[in-house]
Amino acid sequence: MGPRHFADTFYWIALIHPKDTWHNLVIAWAAAHTSSQLVTTAEILTEVLNWFAARGRAGRVLATTSIRAILADASIQVLPATATDFDAALALYEARPDKEYSLTDCRSMLAMRAPGLSEVLTRDHHFAQEGFTILFP
Repeated sequence: MGPRHFADTFYWIALIHPKDTWHNLVIAWAAAHTSSQLVTTAEILTEVLNWFAARGRAGRVLATTSIRAILADASIQVLPATATDFDAALALYEARPDKEYSLTDCRSMLAMRAPGLSEVLTRDHHFAQEGFTILFP
């Protein structure tokens, strides 16, 4: 197994959506890091599906097919949404009233800390504020 990276909503949307501004860079990153194991959460996959929901039938089909492929890929670990994780994310959200972190960001940050992940496939500067390395600055 190669290095582990956390995949945020940004990464999945850019990977899946050919017209995304970052699509080509994300595709290039994925091609150069085929030995990497990706970690993500069910909450992130929910955000991806929500984003594609407004893109009509074709967008919904593309998203559904892509999410099913992610779930079937042994090199991708999808962490489930649990009540315990929700409570922990809510506590972090509550502890950072000066930040603009979403609850999903908080869940992601905690999911990264547990196994000691430091690099996140995102452009979201909120992760840098918590000490993580964003790979698409």
